[in-house]
Amino acid sequence: MTHSAAKPRRGRPPKSPRADQDTRAALIRSGTEVLTEQGFTASGIDGILKRVGVPKGSFYYYFSSKDAFGLAILEHYGVYFANKLDRHLLNTQLPPLRRIDAFVADAKTGMARHDFRRGCLVGNLGQEVGSLPDAYRHRLQETLDDWQRRLAGCLEEAQTAGELSRDADCSLLAEAFWIGWEGAVMRSRLARSVRPMEVFLECYLQGLPR
Repeated sequence: MTHSAAKPRRGRPPKSPRADQDTRAALIRSGTEVLTEQGFTASGIDGILKRVGVPKGSFYYYFSSKDAFGLAILEHYGVYFANKLDRHLLNTQLPPLRRIDAFVADAKTGMARHDFRRGCLVGNLGQEVGSLPDAYRHRLQETLDDWQRRLAGCLEEAQTAGELSRDADCSLLAEAFWIGWEGAVMRSRLARSVRPMEVFLECYLQGLPR
């Protein structure tokens, strides 16, 4: 996907605001699927538009530029992933550290379901950040910071429950998790196996101060 300057919106408007929102959301979902598989640079707009059935000439009705489209996809992915984290990390039916296990189990299932073709959008774009506009660097960092805060909250609950040392730096441990996690996901795609994710989780949990 190449960059371009913002262009005025054009094309026939949808018949209703709801249709407008539905088409825009469908484009973002399709773009998310493509970018998690191919990354930003290798992804083409044409294929995404065909999947949704939107004429190329109407693209700029929904997004001011290709870069704006990519940022909208990244925002959508950040919200989607944050909701997934909350589903696991805030699950009071499990002890705090077991919630991390549950998140990883869910991620492994998702990777296998898509035959290891899809990775983490944040990780994919992070590897391309040198060729992306500065706005992407800031959004990627904000997204990772948000994920780290959510995990740090779970680790703080583990401290309260006696699963983790009172001296543990939960913010630092959460940051370390996401640094290692992105590498584990990349290695799993390469190996077409969940083993790298399992190895990472086992080593991470073993290394936590108790």
